[in-house]
Amino acid sequence: MHNDENDSAHEPKEQRSVQSIEIGGRLLLALAEHPGPMTLKDLAAHAGLPASRAHPYLVSFGRLRLIEQDAVTGRYALGAAALQVGLSCLHQLDPLKVATPVAEALALGIDQTVAIAVWANFGPTIVRYIEASQPLHVSMRMGTVMSILGTATGRAFAATLPRQQLEQIMEGALGDAPRRLDRSAVKDIDQEIREIQAELRRHGVVRATGRPIPSVNAFSAPAFDHEGKAVLVITALGHEDNFPADWNSDVAHAVRQAAMDVSLRLGYRMQAAKDSASAG
Repeated sequence: MHNDENDSAHEPKEQRSVQSIEIGGRLLLALAEHPGPMTLKDLAAHAGLPASRAHPYLVSFGRLRLIEQDAVTGRYALGAAALQVGLSCLHQLDPLKVATPVAEALALGIDQTVAIAVWANFGPTIVRYIEASQPLHVSMRMGTVMSILGTATGRAFAATLPRQQLEQIMEGALGDAPRRLDRSAVKDIDQEIREIQAELRRHGVVRATGRPIPSVNAFSAPAFDHEGKAVLVITALGHEDNFPADWNSDVAHAVRQAAMDVSLRLGYRMQAAKDSASAG
């Protein structure tokens, strides 16, 4: 007889688990990953279960409204309670809380200085700053407002935020004060933003080489929430002697992966976003 409950006295208390919950969870995850309702056969196969074993779980989930079954086709989909759980999770997420351990792991993994920035009243603003084992002597700290077009951090925001949002800052006293958006400069800035957007699409990161600080390179990547909005930017920076500016460098890959990890934890669905962009 199969026992779904794995609570052996030999296991450390913190490691004990209920196997039946893990099995049922595989069915829910399979439904969440599939774009539409599924037959019992397909759903069970995706969860690695025989249909006869999967069915009792679906009956229980149906009673809890975690799944629902179409009366005509018999196909299964996530139900109203699953939607409520998902929405509650999204509302409780704090992007900065999610990103901080990822940024700390990034700094440790590449041994470079890492910063997290959010879009605040005056533009891209540093809210976390994690130094490498060898501190980088730059005038950056928590609360520092970064140039929009002159830094990798600012450029990552420029590539993702609505133009109107950028203009409100770039026409103001901070951010890019020397390059305010007047009629004579609009074309140049438009072209620059298009180039930054292409850079991000092509490489998954944007970079700054030797600017605004000579001999200091940086890579930045935005993290997106479940609505596809850029909520923060992760930046790694270091001296050019040990911080390669190559798009395919380990540092560039690590920054790109860190931002992707944060986005996924915030509910961002990359394929859904691509499909939406293609439809638009």
